[in-house]
Amino acid sequence: MLVLTVLVALAVVAAVALALAPVLVAVVHHQQAQSAADAAALAGVGGGRAASSALAASNDARLVGWSRDGRQVTVTVRVGGQSATARATDEP
Repeated sequence: MLVLTVLVALAVVAAVALALAPVLVAVVHHQQAQSAADAAALAGVGGGRAASSALAASNDARLVGWSRDGRQVTVTVRVGGQSATARATDEP
C-alpha cells in the first residue's frame, strides 16, 4: 500500500510540474523582455534606434517598436511570446 501511495504522489507532483512549466516559461520571458526593454530604452536615448535594436538583440530580444518624442525614447521588445515596453529620457 505504501508503494502505491508513493507512486500516486509522484504522479501528482509530475503532473503539477508539467502543468506549471508553460507558466514559468512565460514569467521568465516576461522578465527578460522587461530587462531588455529597459536597457534598450536607455541605449536609445543616446544612440538612437540602432543602439536600441543592438542592445535588445544582445539580450535575446527583438525590437518591435521604437519612438522618440523630444528627449524621451519609448521602446517595445519581444522575447518568446512576451513583450514589454519601457521609456527613458536624459532630462533631469
